[in-house]
Amino acid sequence: MHEFRGIPVSSGIAIGRALLLDDARPRIVERAIEAAAVPDELDRLERALDKSVADLDTLRADAERALGKEAAAIFAFHQGMLRDPSLIQPIRDRISTNHVAAEWATQQQFEDVARMFSSMGDTAFSTKVDDVWDLFYRVLRHLMGRATSVAHEIDEPSIVVAADLTPSQAAAFADSEVLGFVTGLGGPTSHTAIFARALGIPACVGARGVTTEVETGELIIVDGETGLIVIDPDEATLEHFEQIRKSRIELSVRLTSDALLDSRTTDGEPIALMGNIEFGHESKGVVTKGGAGVGLFRTEFLWLTMDHEPSEEEQFDQYKEAVEGANGLPVTIRTCDLGADKFTQAAAAIPERNPFLGLRSIRYSLKNLPALKVQLRAILRASAIGPVRVMFPLITQMPELRHAKLVLRDVMEDLDDERIAYDRSLPVGMMVEAPSAAVMASSFARECDFFSIGTNDLVQYTLAVDRTNERVAELYSPVHPAVMRLMKDVVRAARRHKTDVSICGEMAGDPTYTMLLIGIGLRTLSATPARIPYLKRVVRSVSVAECERLARTVGSFDSEGQVATYLLDQARKRFPELVGGRSADDGGSR
Repeated sequence: MHEFRGIPVSSGIAIGRALLLDDARPRIVERAIEAAAVPDELDRLERALDKSVADLDTLRADAERALGKEAAAIFAFHQGMLRDPSLIQPIRDRISTNHVAAEWATQQQFEDVARMFSSMGDTAFSTKVDDVWDLFYRVLRHLMGRATSVAHEIDEPSIVVAADLTPSQAAAFADSEVLGFVTGLGGPTSHTAIFARALGIPACVGARGVTTEVETGELIIVDGETGLIVIDPDEATLEHFEQIRKSRIELSVRLTSDALLDSRTTDGEPIALMGNIEFGHESKGVVTKGGAGVGLFRTEFLWLTMDHEPSEEEQFDQYKEAVEGANGLPVTIRTCDLGADKFTQAAAAIPERNPFLGLRSIRYSLKNLPALKVQLRAILRASAIGPVRVMFPLITQMPELRHAKLVLRDVMEDLDDERIAYDRSLPVGMMVEAPSAAVMASSFARECDFFSIGTNDLVQYTLAVDRTNERVAELYSPVHPAVMRLMKDVVRAARRHKTDVSICGEMAGDPTYTMLLIGIGLRTLSATPARIPYLKRVVRSVSVAECERLARTVGSFDSEGQVATYLLDQARKRFPELVGGRSADDGGSR
């Protein structure tokens, strides 16, 4: 029996036989051609490119039918790449100048692009390498006269294990017998990970070395909630996970039946449980799960799944769908949090050496005012349909917030001139996800209507730990005493100035931390919609007084290990069905 740890990207437990995909890339032998044959070779390349684009048209339509418009838009991104002169012209030049066959020229160019992305050392590039290889295989198959297909025909229930999966392969799983999948590479924001969530099958990525330890036909367990992969489990382990899977299904049914009950503590304190979404249609799921509205609309995913910058109308359609789906409940729309691991570095003429500390989030938007104004116009127009709040990401200093608000006012004036309706009392808020914002919370509270604490980045920047780096993953802890102190300061400052405050990071969706968050004064938590019923079970089982006592106790600890162990122990005693047999270092909130 072997255990691996990966990055969980789609929850659930899958148990089945492994199907190991051979990702050996074809090696093309360099073949010289006569100068007179160059026009024919270029024509062959163009036909292969045209057929590849046609493939993607079909694949996009199939994916839209099975997975929805947002996931299918990834293939529009692929089509855009195949039409991009910076990618295709060097292939033509190699054929014309070096007199080599199209297969060799194509391979050399795609290898150059993949190598460039891989060597740049951050996930903005590395998570796009699978897209590059996906396109290469597609073009190569047409050059070689082979039909485009998934790597293996999967005709029986299987768990796919591969070094990596292309988006085309992942999309094809929609109509197959795939129970789940594991990859040795990849990150949580890759297109393959997005497809896993759209498919609703358990998946883990980034499980380095897993392909060397598993063989086709071996029994394998994939826990898409904790990232644990077990190869060839013994009877006791298999029985344990079968029981966990059964228990989770039963628990989900029970919790769903209670979804519409009031979210109040035993002493009557209301706790608003809201949902985080990436696409407009997901707001309906928030309501179905008993949520009090959308606490965070991560709009950058519109950019991630398109081959172009989304227009005002495309954005408006998404925001309108979210507002209508929320059925009168508030929708908080965050302006795009682009940069760092969020894709824009791939388009930069000169990529930044350290984009996490560079031109990202609100900084990027304020340097690209036309795009920011387009987004704000779409948000304001949606506010005429139902309750909307606008939120700016990664504010670190007062001039950023004031500049963003000034741009918002300019857009409002433009809409007034055009006689376009919008909510004139639109609440304006900011993310608190940098230590500087937390320290200056009292000043910021005078300038905005609400705060949302983003623990993912707050932990990362406070502890100087890259949350996507598996080498330092054990140092990433949302309950580090320094992080907790900053969060308490933000809550106190917000209360003094009567500014609404919520929490929307991964920590908010983990029942282990719910009592602590209530205990430090938070009354609004925003999490993945599927987690809302779990959080509601905790809320309805505890009193504010109990939560405050727990917060005071952990406040006396000086290490995150003590805090994590104590919180997990208390959660097991109070609601063991929600945390199962998880250990304190399982990384449930990572």
